[in-house]
Amino acid sequence: TKSLSITPVEQPMVEKAQGDKVTLPCTFVLSEEDEGPLDIEWVLIPADNQKKEQVIILYAVDRIYNHYYSAMAGRLQFTNPDPRSGDGSLDILNLMATDTGTYQCKVKKAPGVQSQKIQLTVLVKPARTKCSIEGSQEIGKDVTLKCASQEGSPLLSYNWRRVSGRQELPATSMLNKNTGELLLKNASQDYSGTYSCIASNRVGTDECSVELNVTPPINTAGIIAGAIIGTLLGLSVLAFLVFCCCKKHREKKYEKEVHHDIREDVPPPKSRSSTARSYIGSNRSSLGSMSPSNMEGYTKAPYSQVPSEDFERPGQNATFAPSKVAAPNLSRMGAVPVMIPAQSKDGSIV
Repeated sequence: TKSLSITPVEQPMVEKAQGDKVTLPCTFVLSEEDEGPLDIEWVLIPADNQKKEQVIILYAVDRIYNHYYSAMAGRLQFTNPDPRSGDGSLDILNLMATDTGTYQCKVKKAPGVQSQKIQLTVLVKPARTKCSIEGSQEIGKDVTLKCASQEGSPLLSYNWRRVSGRQELPATSMLNKNTGELLLKNASQDYSGTYSCIASNRVGTDECSVELNVTPPINTAGIIAGAIIGTLLGLSVLAFLVFCCCKKHREKKYEKEVHHDIREDVPPPKSRSSTARSYIGSNRSSLGSMSPSNMEGYTKAPYSQVPSEDFERPGQNATFAPSKVAAPNLSRMGAVPVMIPAQSKDGSIV
């Protein structure tokens, strides 16, 4: 007796990239004995056996129900809008990594019942692949070119190629496809150029490139000596500036202290009147000490001139006009000679 049958799939395991669209086949053939209503049901079987199967879409009584599984809402549809034609295949749009799992198609039309499973694996394409250089890019040194993708499902494979100049890789190069490292031993200037890395897995590829520039060794001794000399010169200039600033600051401070300092040990200057009185008093005392014999020819006329203040200043020699009257010889008398001012005819003292 013939009954409902499902066409076997050629690939029970399907691999697709994230973001792509996948069609899970489920075609069937009805027999004359299948007289009941047609039901088509797609179920997601979890990897954990402890969890229950989840119905994701259903066709029953000439109607489609696709609101059972919220995680895939809006991304599920039957390939044929009318599954009664014998095509119950399922389309999943905008695949996500979480869509990975086992899907089962169940077709019922009493008394016939058939089912079929398909394993779906959603892979992530390599993305955000970055290239870098490790090691000194000097002649004779070992240089390592590195390549790594920040996104991508395993197993990722890396392959390097030379873009500029010679297309083939240097003879001393060693490639590790699993880690993406390309070792260039004993590098020479001929190794310089652009290198490209291609990261790939079963669903896609991604690429990056890097520029290698092999140069002669750097004179590190000269650089260090120049750095030391430059540092010393800089310190010398800095010390000179600090010295100048300190010197200027001390000069300003000294000028300020001298300007505002009041010396209490210096007496105030004497007035002209006190100087004159002191001079007249001293002369009167000298005249009073003379004997009457020495006073002949002199009159007691008042002073008409007052000596200047310079007579009182120490260290200065006063210049007196010579007397017109000869002084008596006092040496024979045993007395100290004293200069006596003389009076002129007009009454002034000279």
